[in-house]
Amino acid sequence: MLTLYTRRRITNAVGLTVSMFAMAFGLFWLCWILITLLGHGLPALDAAVFSKMTPPPGSDGGLLNAIAGTLMMSLLGTLIGTPIGILAGTYLAEFGQRGWLAPITRFINDILLSAPSIVIGLFVYEVYVVHVKHFSGWAGALALAIIVIPIVIRTTENMLRLVPNTLREAAAALGAPQWKIVNFVTLRAARAGIITGVMLAIARISGETAPLLFTALNNQFWSADMNNPLANLPVVIFQFAMSPYEDWQHLAWAGALLITLSVLTLNILARVLFRQSATTH
Repeated sequence: MLTLYTRRRITNAVGLTVSMFAMAFGLFWLCWILITLLGHGLPALDAAVFSKMTPPPGSDGGLLNAIAGTLMMSLLGTLIGTPIGILAGTYLAEFGQRGWLAPITRFINDILLSAPSIVIGLFVYEVYVVHVKHFSGWAGALALAIIVIPIVIRTTENMLRLVPNTLREAAAALGAPQWKIVNFVTLRAARAGIITGVMLAIARISGETAPLLFTALNNQFWSADMNNPLANLPVVIFQFAMSPYEDWQHLAWAGALLITLSVLTLNILARVLFRQSATTH
């Protein structure tokens, strides 16, 4: 008859084996995706990709206008969503212990976190695009900002809750009002974690396609006018990959590789910052 210690060792070995198998299974598909992207994307990645506009079928071209449009809308969406997210997250962590507003805000934030991005794009289309009667970069940036907000709220609240209460108590003992404690103690202590959340939000919106189909649409030519349809990498990749033209398909692979590398870089930087923040605390 097996002893309790032996049964526990067998259970532990089975659990570790299943966990390792699951990890290897996930890594296999991830590596396959990365290898496929590198195999098809690297040959298509040349100087023309960064210097020429999206071409008509059968012509040489690049992705300059799409890259610029993605950067513009992602930057603007981050600038709109980050302050709102930080302020809301600060309220929930520092002032929302009592009352009805904080629980409702957390509930709505949880819904936004899990909402499909296409629903957000359709919402912005209905409340903005329909009324102005044209697609625009502003609408795309607004849709991306709505995606940024709940991520930053959740990260900010969690990071502020990790700040020890002894720091708040020490500042209060010195006579500092609560707004000064929040500004100069807790937010500074949680700065690295909040920046990590912002970077993760940027990584999330940089590859979103569905919201931009309803808002910014696309533009084959160079345009920096946010009040007009704006080219962007996700929609260009979608359109070019579905096309029967081989030159467009090559550009789609190049764009997919660019987005993947940028998201991978942002996630690695976010992990490094979060680890440094956790080590400091």
